[in-house]
Amino acid sequence: MTIRVFLASAAAVLALAGCNKGGNQNLDVAAGNDTSTVTVTQANPPPGGTWADVVNATSDGYMMGNPNAKVKLVEIGSLSCPHCRLFEQEGSPILVDKYVKTGQVSWEFRPYVIHGAIDVAANLIARCNGVKTFFPMSKAMYADQPTWMGKYEAAPQDKVQQIQNLPTNQIFVQMASLMGLQDWAAARGLPQAKSNQCLSDQKMIEHEVQASANVNNDYPDFQGTPAFVINGTMAKDVAGWDKLLPLIQAAVK
Repeated sequence: MTIRVFLASAAAVLALAGCNKGGNQNLDVAAGNDTSTVTVTQANPPPGGTWADVVNATSDGYMMGNPNAKVKLVEIGSLSCPHCRLFEQEGSPILVDKYVKTGQVSWEFRPYVIHGAIDVAANLIARCNGVKTFFPMSKAMYADQPTWMGKYEAAPQDKVQQIQNLPTNQIFVQMASLMGLQDWAAARGLPQAKSNQCLSDQKMIEHEVQASANVNNDYPDFQGTPAFVINGTMAKDVAGWDKLLPLIQAAVK
């Protein structure tokens, strides 16, 4: 699948479903065929640290916690999605403090391109400094989501269209600039020259597209973000911490 075709498909998903799951929420699950793999470069907490200090890259995202945890949680999320932001605010502090730090649960965040070029640009910025900074960067990006997404929403549509018609190695540099992400990242230790390098890196761009395509292939019933996979099985219609917590508690027991 080409980048432009995938971004067009992502826009269609947005038009149909937004970024959240709708309908009645329950605890039914749907099996998947997860092809993601973990590259373990850090196997134990540092001296005086906890399992939350252990972060490893996966083929499609980043995993925090014990690579051999009994419960392996995957969050499929979009950095531009307000429902994902709500989970970050309500769920992730408890998830990390009670379950990840203790080594019971590993938490993989798998970025998904549901809002087209917006998400690709945000993902590239969050990934740009590598494994150790991904979770702090994505957390900060969620905190400031109303600001940078507000800039996109306030932009003239003809300007957005012009950006989308650029060559692919220019689209995401300009989209990030429209949202002020280079300056935002520079204030958090990522120099603008490096962020622009990541935003125009064809291999990184293709990786973002492939990671989202893998979600679609592995989980045909995937409808929107956030979505959660526990030990290889996707939780059906569970898009918030209130519904996810009982599943985690049951899996830990």
